[in-house]
Parts: sequence; structure tokens; C-alpha cells
Amino acid sequence: MSESATPRTVGELGEFALIDRMNAGRVQAAGVLLGPGDDAALVAAPDGRFVVTTDMLVQGRHFRLDWSSPRDIGRKAIAQNAADVVAMGAVPTAFVVALGCPADTPLELIDGLADGLWEEAGRAGGSIAGGDLVRSPELVLSITAFGDLRGRAPVTRSGARAGDTIAVAGRLGWSAAGLAVLAAGADIERFTEVVAAHRVPQPPYASVLEFLHGDPASGAGSGPNVPHALTDISDGLLADLGHIASASGVRIDLDSSALRDPVLEPIARALDADAAQWILAGGEEHAFAAAWPAEVSPPPGWHAVGRVLAGHGVTVDGVVRPGSGGWESFGGADSAAAAEPR
Repeated sequence: MSESATPRTVGELGEFALIDRMNAGRVQAAGVLLGPGDDAALVAAPDGRFVVTTDMLVQGRHFRLDWSSPRDIGRKAIAQNAADVVAMGAVPTAFVVALGCPADTPLELIDGLADGLWEEAGRAGGSIAGGDLVRSPELVLSITAFGDLRGRAPVTRSGARAGDTIAVAGRLGWSAAGLAVLAAGADIERFTEVVAAHRVPQPPYASVLEFLHGDPASGAGSGPNVPHALTDISDGLLADLGHIASASGVRIDLDSSALRDPVLEPIARALDADAAQWILAGGEEHAFAAAWPAEVSPPPGWHAVGRVLAGHGVTVDGVVRPGSGGWESFGGADSAAAAEPR
């Protein structure tokens, strides 16, 4: 390439110039005291603690560039980490991004990816504090997210009690329906909403953070207006509620009539699929599920779908639903790799 030629790929631009390009003009959130440009970032921990989580996405396993735009992929990568932070009752503050890509990756792709990363980080309340960039045979994204509990106790999976109400915030089954549409090669224009839900999850962050942090005087987990247990729905409703049931030593029974979604049923008929299966085991929604004290009505934006009982496991209308274990990274469903699984 001549000195006057305009770089078009990552290899032509170079590592450090690419890092500068990804961060140029970006504004850091208040929780990031020192962002990219030094040996490490500096992230605030106002009460002496922070919540931290990490997740990885690999091209061909977790996303496909012929199904999702780079911007979509960037947003999804942040959303699935931000939802985990919020599911602990914390406010997302900072994200660290490790990116691997081939040298011939177009700069346009990286620009879109960076836009998506920063956009969703801002929607969640944080920013990109730093990261790493390496050459790899395929596109790989690893995100580490930090969150601030603001003096509260974390809301874990282990607090559900018999008598609690199970409620959810956010949409269930839409991501799985969108994946089914793409995998079937169906007319995307007919099913735009669910395809969009699969490409870019929409975790309802505010549905958790507004009631937890609107009144700093009360402590999470200690009063009647906060849930006893909380999780995000990443592996499927049955699987993630199964984690709460196991950690809490209880049984959770779901009401199938409360889970029906009239938007999904005609799509399922068109694809000869089962809408209930999408809702119960589809996963990758990054909605939230919580066990609320029986004497408390869940806040606006939440709707009751079941109850906590003595026993163990998760049932639907009192019956164990077979074959609905949700997503598991080493579950042996090799054919799913062609259908953009989580």
C-alpha cells in the first residue's frame, strides 16, 4: 500500500491507530475515571465493591454476519453483559472489550461494531473503559462489565421463598422466534419485530434499576418492595428459573396461560413451530425474572407468571415439561451452530 492510499482494512491501518479510531470522540460515563490510553483503566467503586461479569461471542457460534449487522453484534455483546450486572441489582458503569479479528477485516465492519458497543453501553448507563485488540482467524468479542451496587446488598438467585410470586419484565420467546425465522429462510419482512429482537436484545434495565435505586435509603433484599431473588433470561426461562429454584431450595410452578403471547402464535403456525417452546426455552431474551414477596404487587412493567412452592425444580401447570432445558454451551446440539445459537 502506498503512503497516500486510504486504509481499508484492520491490517492496513494497524493496531494502535485502530484503537484510536474506535475511541475517537467518545465520552466516558461518570463511573470511568480514566479510560483508554494508559496501561489500564480506572473505574470507580464508590462503596468499596463492584459487580463484575464477562461473556464471549465467537463468529459462527454466537453470531453470523449474514444475519446481523456489525452494529447489531456490538449492541448484543454489551446487552448480554449489562443484563447480568443489572440482574445482581447493580447499575452498569464500565465495560472492557477484547476484540480479535483477521487482518483483512474491513474498517467499515469495525466502525459499525464500535458504534454498537458504545451505543448499548450508553443505554445501559456506562461506557467503554478500555480493552485489547489481537489478530485472530475469526471475529471474537469478549466483554467484561462492571456495576455499582450503590450501597445495597446484591439480589442473588438464592432468596426465593415458598409463597413468592414469580414475575417477569421484558419479552419472552421473541429472540427464539427471530432465530427460527432466519434459520428457516422465511420472509423477514413478515416478521420484522422478532428478527430485530433476535439481532439486538432489549433488556428492560429500568424495570429493575428504578425500583432498586430510586430510594437509596432502603437496602436491597431487606425490604418488602424488592424481590427475594432475581435473574436475567439468557439460557431460557425454565433453565434460568431452574437456577433460582436450585439455589433457593424451592419449586417454581409456571402458569402457561400467563405466558401466552399472541404475537408469537401466528409466527409459530407459519413455521410449524411451538410458540410455548420459544417462550419457555428460547433464551437470549435478557428479560428479567424475579421472585417477589407474596404481599407485594410487582412494579409496573412486571407481570406475574407463576409462584414459588415447597419442593424442587420447575414445573408448568404442575407438570415437568420435558426437553426444555434451555441453552448449554457444550450441550451437543452441533447443528445449532448453523443457526446462530447463544
